[in-house]
Amino acid sequence: MNLATPASLIQTGASVAERPVVLRDVPGVDRVLTEGALDFIGALQARFGQKLNALMVARERRQERFDAGRLPDYLEETTDIRRGIWQVAPVPEILQDRRVEITGPVDRKTMIAALNSGAKVFMADFEDATSPRFDILIAGQVNIIDYRDGRLSFDDPKTGREYRLNDETALMMVRPRGLHMQEANVMQGGYPVSAALFDFGLHIFHNGAALAERGQGPFYYLPKIQNHDEARFWNQVFLFAQDYLGIAPGTIKATVLIETLTAAFEMDEIIWELRDHIAGLNCGRWDYIFSYIKTLRAHPGYVLPDRAQVTMDRAFLATYVARLIKVCHRRGIHAMGGVAPQIPEGDDPVANAEALAGFRLDKEREVRAGHDGTWVTHPDLVPVAMEVFDAELHGPNQIRRQRQEWRIEPEMLLKPHTGTITEEGVRTNISVAMEYLAAWLSGRGAVPIHHLLEDAATAEISRAQLWQWIRHGAQVQTGSGERSLTRDWLAELIQAEIVAVLGRIGPGGFHRGHYAPAARILQEAAGAEVLPDFITTPAYAVLNALD
Repeated sequence: MNLATPASLIQTGASVAERPVVLRDVPGVDRVLTEGALDFIGALQARFGQKLNALMVARERRQERFDAGRLPDYLEETTDIRRGIWQVAPVPEILQDRRVEITGPVDRKTMIAALNSGAKVFMADFEDATSPRFDILIAGQVNIIDYRDGRLSFDDPKTGREYRLNDETALMMVRPRGLHMQEANVMQGGYPVSAALFDFGLHIFHNGAALAERGQGPFYYLPKIQNHDEARFWNQVFLFAQDYLGIAPGTIKATVLIETLTAAFEMDEIIWELRDHIAGLNCGRWDYIFSYIKTLRAHPGYVLPDRAQVTMDRAFLATYVARLIKVCHRRGIHAMGGVAPQIPEGDDPVANAEALAGFRLDKEREVRAGHDGTWVTHPDLVPVAMEVFDAELHGPNQIRRQRQEWRIEPEMLLKPHTGTITEEGVRTNISVAMEYLAAWLSGRGAVPIHHLLEDAATAEISRAQLWQWIRHGAQVQTGSGERSLTRDWLAELIQAEIVAVLGRIGPGGFHRGHYAPAARILQEAAGAEVLPDFITTPAYAVLNALD
């Protein structure tokens, strides 16, 4: 492994800034943040930090144009890419069968359960399913290093149960945090380093060469990409990392989550930019709904109903799914389905049967639409999803099954769901967002709430809907008629939720559970004059100050 300054840096005249400074000491730092690893993170930040800042400014300018009245559309300048006859570099044999992938946070117990679940792939998630507390992030990197070395195990001190890996495990992929996030506990040149480069950089530095030698990666999921310029950025990062670490070009393979509205109009272009490194696209449904609201926040004609009525089989979501499958199969890559939130209810046979029935219907919809695989969040759901996909697929995937060839017009990707906004829907959004934020501030990123497994995307949708309904004067159906959602009424409903939580867990549990800052963050985000980009940004500042 080459840990010296790479020749490509010297040849381009770029300089590597001084080694990043680590501001917090947590268990595992000595194994993860070695001198070589910090030098690599420093090289990534020096090479790509300014480019990343420019991309974030471009996001702001693009949103300003949408706020001024424009709508997302296909790019005229990339028509040749969309219409061209081309395919990407071949996907490795080890990635051909992705019928069921399991996702989850990076703690040892969850990782072992996921790797042993029988799924084809485990996505170790440093993003929406993980609270980005520094000790949790570093522990996650330690766990992946131990997995690399065959030493990943866990002895539960509460139950005495021992967790060990099976002889055959799922293939591991890693999702770093999004491009918009920073890692506040590692500074370079007086500024926090990019969280995306930090997560990706540590993983590939410690594991990339070993995975490449075994033919098992390194493989990644890329979240929250908004357009092909950001895909090009990641491709440049991949090329640089492979050169720096002595890994053959094209070894890295990534699956891009299409979870922003603008990315849905640039699928071909995103694939083209990553054509030597891409393995698939994924329907990141929950963040996609959030992005729809955020992108079209100034347009009153795109107000969505209660979240329960925003289903995948109708309106803009159904069209988005159809386009993703069509584009992926045309370009020779996997079209992955999204995650269903249902989780098994072990203590309630009736509720468990209902959850499994809903889950099965969702997976049947995906495979019949043309998806090559799907996501689950619980090991007990792996055999159910596998059964559904096994029944429909005649091979490891259905990439060769080309989908409809009719053009999907821009307005079809924007068509909103029709439905109602109810007081129950408003209260549910408040309850779910507050519960999730409190758990996130307590160090938990994947949280069971109201019989569904929720992650950060849920909080984003919930607070964005509340903001949208206030902003556009939506009429809410109540038991006594209709009422406009206002900031004052929102404050009353949040206060009522606080009282309910206090009654359930008492003042001690309320404060230990960080419900007070969670309520404040929700109130400020949902009641803001301008919809904040990500609720996790102010929440991260609170999280980082808690200890």
